[in-house]
Amino acid sequence: MKIEKNGMRPTKQGPSDWFTGVVRVDEIAPPDEPARVHVLRVTFEPRARTAWHTHPFGQVLHIISGVGRVAKAGEPAVEVHPGDTVFFAAGERHWHGAAPGHLMTHLAVQRATPEGNEVTWLEQVSDADYNPRSS
Repeated sequence: MKIEKNGMRPTKQGPSDWFTGVVRVDEIAPPDEPARVHVLRVTFEPRARTAWHTHPFGQVLHIISGVGRVAKAGEPAVEVHPGDTVFFAAGERHWHGAAPGHLMTHLAVQRATPEGNEVTWLEQVSDADYNPRSS
């Protein structure tokens, strides 16, 4: 058994190459062998979001607090709330972040390849993609 006390891993600011706006990342569990599962708590300030990206084994998001938006390529953004769980398939191009006027915090769970790759970052999400289309 191993216990890591709160505060042992400092909160990091999400890099601007991967995020738009202010994002804070707390590593919950590093992708250690043999499982290579990585768990992060990510907090987005209003309108902050990831860039488009994919994961080789997919990704699971569990919304902890606030109001968020998630989208996969070719579809409009969808609003998510605390208790919602989002599953992105392996290789599925997607993004996620906070809704306007709201913070959003989620747990992100993904698996790294044996070489250590767990995400491929792509271009930033445009305002047109961020804002849901009216029907």
